[in-house]
Amino acid sequence: MKSIVCEQPKQFKMIETERPVPNSEEALIRVRRIGICGTDIHAYGGNQPFFSYPRILGHELSGYIESIPDNALGLEVGDQVSIIPYMECGECIACKSKKTNCCTNMKVLGVHIEGGMSEWITVPYNHLVKTEGLTLDQSAMIEPLSIGAHAVRRAAIQEGEFALVIGAGPIGLGVMAFAKEQGAKVIAMDVNDERLAFASKWANVDYTVNALDHPLEKLAGLTNGDMPTVVFDATGNAKSMMNAFEFPAHGGRLIYVGLVKSDISFNDPDFHSKELTLMGSRNATREDFDYVVNTVKNGVVDLDLYITHRTHLDDMIQQFEGWLTPEAKVIKAIVEI
Repeated sequence: MKSIVCEQPKQFKMIETERPVPNSEEALIRVRRIGICGTDIHAYGGNQPFFSYPRILGHELSGYIESIPDNALGLEVGDQVSIIPYMECGECIACKSKKTNCCTNMKVLGVHIEGGMSEWITVPYNHLVKTEGLTLDQSAMIEPLSIGAHAVRRAAIQEGEFALVIGAGPIGLGVMAFAKEQGAKVIAMDVNDERLAFASKWANVDYTVNALDHPLEKLAGLTNGDMPTVVFDATGNAKSMMNAFEFPAHGGRLIYVGLVKSDISFNDPDFHSKELTLMGSRNATREDFDYVVNTVKNGVVDLDLYITHRTHLDDMIQQFEGWLTPEAKVIKAIVEI
């Protein structure tokens, strides 16, 4: 079968490998769509934490079941599925607390173990989510949207509170949409006015703020001087993540959705005077996947606009570098097989 491997930073290669053979707990999936995400971009650029080369990337996946053992989940050959790409151990303190998304021995497809940028992949069948009624494109987008949904669930948003989302990329857009769905008054912040315009259109945010244009003053004005009570940083940018401490209201919450390969520092007196709550939000759980599947089915998010670029597996290597330029104006790129 065809696979694309990232051999080292800035180097992809198409290879031929044997079709994988599933064990008694696995299903064989014919991969049909692969979303390109920030993790793939960081791995290609050489700045992805918890990563080693060579690696087959890809964890935003959809396809069809080609073989599967008898199971209690009602999954059958021919079912269209999305894949939960976080392989937890099931035994650690996080797993026993049903926080499988932050397992102490986590193995993520395309990061710690081989991913799905291949024609076939085997995965434990209990990591499959049936997506009947969705398109293949929509099914592949369940994973990145679930990351946003998980962050919003972590934040425990109250209806009517101001929620600032920093970073209008694919993950931040999902955070905006689900925060809006939970009743927040959503403020989108980015340095790119075109991305902010897209956030207004796609996520129906209430306000936009350019991070380069006096953001503290703008946020104070929008919130009657109180500042947002919940702030999400979905940039994966160390400077933005440190600056984000300035934005929450006293008693507020700051949630890091993006991940950066760097140390983060903050001013402790300011942190204590505000009695801030700082949270990390990692991956997602089946609960989040099920929630997102239902919201997509109900038309809460429009993935036709969300997916802006696409190519075939045979052409991905030639297209990838071009997707990284600002001029490409990529929101979400997807690879077809």
